[in-house]
Amino acid sequence: MTRTLVTGGAGRLGRSVVAALAASGREVVSVDRVAAEGLPAQQFELDLLDDAARHELFTRVAPEEVVHLAAIPAPFAAPDDELYAVNTGLASGVLGDALRVGTRALLAASSPTVIGYGAPEGWAPAYLPLDEAHPVAPWNAYSRSKVAVEELVRETAEREGARIRLGTFRPCYVIAPEEWAGAPTQQGHTLLERLAQPELSAVALFNYLDARDAGAFVVAWLDHADAVPNGAVLFAGARDALVRGPVREAVAAHLPSAADAAEALGERDALFSSARAEELLGWRPTRSWRTELVEVEGE
Repeated sequence: MTRTLVTGGAGRLGRSVVAALAASGREVVSVDRVAAEGLPAQQFELDLLDDAARHELFTRVAPEEVVHLAAIPAPFAAPDDELYAVNTGLASGVLGDALRVGTRALLAASSPTVIGYGAPEGWAPAYLPLDEAHPVAPWNAYSRSKVAVEELVRETAEREGARIRLGTFRPCYVIAPEEWAGAPTQQGHTLLERLAQPELSAVALFNYLDARDAGAFVVAWLDHADAVPNGAVLFAGARDALVRGPVREAVAAHLPSAADAAEALGERDALFSSARAEELLGWRPTRSWRTELVEVEGE
């Protein structure tokens, strides 16, 4: 049985990733600063920035696979210097220990925010839908930290070669299963509020991803890591936009700088493309707000 270590396994994304990995037949070990009730994994509570504790954990567990999700999870959630140092320090430490113990595959979470939307001076996409070839333009400590993680993974893959398979993924705005039933989302609003007030989702380009689909993505990447260029980044998002009505109209109303590029989109299309993940991994998101949010099922 393959032993897989998940950092940040007790979080909104981590819980569904752990569940998907366990369902795939893996022996899952979760490490986080707190434990999660009912998680199908052996759980360790520790600070991954504690070098000695992290070294001991990796030596004890000797994971064959690592999924690195642990991070300060959103822009402005901490002072800039702290946020950047924590997120880059976590990634560097986890990657270093994975190499030390002979881990064969590691996938790290990045973020769509690296693209640069929401910049105070304005932002416009070069084209839509956004894909992995689109230029990045990080403008805050969080997005800069995620670009740094992507670069660290890419540079390590180039240096280490076939010794380890490495990758990063950019999961769109994660919706945990309980949030379909009314629990607050990461920004504190319910999904019904985000649909009723499209400006709430417009700041993230109406992107989202069910956490269970994210879990399936992680399993697919680990199962097919050899099919992905070593060190590459992939988007993972729902196939539709988190907005009622035609997406082009919503973009024109709330994201006018992207209106021209949005003419390439279909009525319900997402502004982010996961086509490369589908091509390389055979992964497709199976959940939509139209199927999961019962209150608007007939929309």
